[in-house]
Amino acid sequence: MYLAIETEPVAGLNLNAPVKYNGVDVGKVRTIQLDPANPEHVRLVFAIERGTPINQDTLAVLKTQGLTGIAYVELEGGGRESAPLRASAPGQYPEIRTKPSLSARLENVLTSVLAKLDQTSNNINAMLSDDNRAAFTHALSDIAAVSHTLAARKTTLDAGIASAAQTFDNGARVTAQLGPVIEQISRSAQAVERMGNEAALASTSAGKTVDSVGADVKRLTAETVPELQRLLGELSVLSNSLRRLSDQTERNPAGLLLGHSPVPEGPGESSQGHRPP
Repeated sequence: MYLAIETEPVAGLNLNAPVKYNGVDVGKVRTIQLDPANPEHVRLVFAIERGTPINQDTLAVLKTQGLTGIAYVELEGGGRESAPLRASAPGQYPEIRTKPSLSARLENVLTSVLAKLDQTSNNINAMLSDDNRAAFTHALSDIAAVSHTLAARKTTLDAGIASAAQTFDNGARVTAQLGPVIEQISRSAQAVERMGNEAALASTSAGKTVDSVGADVKRLTAETVPELQRLLGELSVLSNSLRRLSDQTERNPAGLLLGHSPVPEGPGESSQGHRPP
């Protein structure tokens, strides 16, 4: 005698229904009753012929025979290396584990599929609401309008891209050419500064020479020294201007080509009114 506890309905299973092992009749169903500990379970007691290999890995599955719908119990499993099934306590039947029947498995699959279909249907309905359909239609219209506009202006866009590329190329060449110009301005400022220094030295030497030769030469010096000092002042101004030009060019090379931005108006000045001198 063996016990099996089914967790699914046993509709169609009757007393004395066959118990088969790999399709061979090996016993009968002796009792069918609800489990007192859990009414959702059904206790089945089998009477099985001695010598039938009922092992610890043997499983009991409910099946139906052909189109008649007559239910029976199929035993499967029971490998050679598995130990024989024994009762867990004296006075009890050895308990054969059960496996869901094909109909139970199909029902579970269908239930899961139907639940997912229902959820998918709800999601689709939410996606295809009136507001979303209207928004999607507007989005498609906007995309089509943008595509038509881009297609219509393809020639202009291509020309603009080519012009931008040419502008960048010209800017790179101009920047490369500004380097020698800045260097030349710097050298010019240095040359003017050296000229002024040498003129100053010449002025000092001239003063010493005048002191050593006499009054006539001093009169000549009194006439020429102011001119020499004026020349030195102009050379100094020129040197400072060249240095400022060099510094400004290094900070903003584009100023050589584009000029400098206008000086912002001061308090009380107006772009339309008269500027104070």
